[in-house]
Amino acid sequence: MELQLDLTKRYNFADYLTWADDKRRELIDGFIKMMTPAPSTNHQRIEISLAREISWFLKKKKCEVFIAPFDVRLLNSGNEKENEKIFTIVQPDICVICDRSKLDEKGCVGSPDMIVEIVSPSNTKHDTEDKFRLYEKHGVREYWIVFPYEKTINVFLLGDAGKYEIIGMYSNDSKVPVNIFNGELVIDLEEIFEE
Repeated sequence: MELQLDLTKRYNFADYLTWADDKRRELIDGFIKMMTPAPSTNHQRIEISLAREISWFLKKKKCEVFIAPFDVRLLNSGNEKENEKIFTIVQPDICVICDRSKLDEKGCVGSPDMIVEIVSPSNTKHDTEDKFRLYEKHGVREYWIVFPYEKTINVFLLGDAGKYEIIGMYSNDSKVPVNIFNGELVIDLEEIFEE
């Protein structure tokens, strides 16, 4: 039986946990945002390649990397962690979490240190505008937006004023430093975008 949800109703994480079907959704301030069908093969290759590079670097370090589907619960200003008080749940393509107290069996509670979103034609506005503002508001320190067809990555870093500053726009022959690791990890985009 198909689960019927009211897209005009505001839901919380407690509601979200009751939805026992195989559809992927996010909640943005309590409102359902349906996820697109399974990502393209190219999207998956890029996601796995980036996550693998980050994962190798993090071996025996305190930070961890996770890939979608993985629920990230972004907290309101009061930082209430009760399921009924959480209204924003996203599933970033890749996220890095350095504070392990934010991790539980349901995912991450609070903002990751870094998020990577890989743009698909159907979600460009969501990743470049909606999630940009959302991640900025919730204090995600570094945000990468990957454009697989153009083979480019835009890198944003949270400034002292709590606003994203563009650090660089990198093309497929660039080497991109991961800023939250003070440039100790550098990603070679030729390897990431190779087909």
